[in-house]
Amino acid sequence: MSDSLSLNAAGSSALDEETARAEVYGLLAQLYYARPTPETLAALRVAVTEAPMEGGFLQEPWQQLVGAARAHSDADIAAEFDRLFGGVGKPEVFLYGSLYLSGFLNEKPLVRLRSDLAALGLARTEAMPETEDHVAYLCEVMRYLIAGDDMAVCNLTAQRDFFATHLQPWILQLCDALQGQPAARFYAALAQFTRAFVAVEAQGFDMLE
Repeated sequence: MSDSLSLNAAGSSALDEETARAEVYGLLAQLYYARPTPETLAALRVAVTEAPMEGGFLQEPWQQLVGAARAHSDADIAAEFDRLFGGVGKPEVFLYGSLYLSGFLNEKPLVRLRSDLAALGLARTEAMPETEDHVAYLCEVMRYLIAGDDMAVCNLTAQRDFFATHLQPWILQLCDALQGQPAARFYAALAQFTRAFVAVEAQGFDMLE
């Protein structure tokens, strides 16, 4: 996963907006992939509370996410991650798209995803223990499609198609699951921010059509 994290508010240029989008996807990838590192949480706690992208719709959920990071210790957030996503047996909340799309893990949506990733020249490395339909992996792919240098695949059309096929159909169900968990504090705030960010992304992609 990307280890860069810059959470300053974006300016008004198109380049700044694209950088902010990539950084948000990178942040989501980090927070959903594993227990947040102390460095990630420290950066989040001192982040400006203006939204990292322009638009009032993101302002409040961003402030709530930063506030949740400030209100809970590193240990509390790590324990919450383990309660929700880890442990022995079935986790409280699954982070895999196939489950939400088909009701089962490792099903047809994952097969299609792997085919689409191959067409983009991407593949999961052996160092990645999760399957490609993990939400963190999908966010990292979106970050690459925004910030990568290969313009043959790193463009708005590829972003729109990947988002519409592999994230948009199920990501709000994940947000619902997280916000329905009594144990979720920090991750409930993350789910709300994710929900708002996805709505902004969907609106932006709709304008391309």
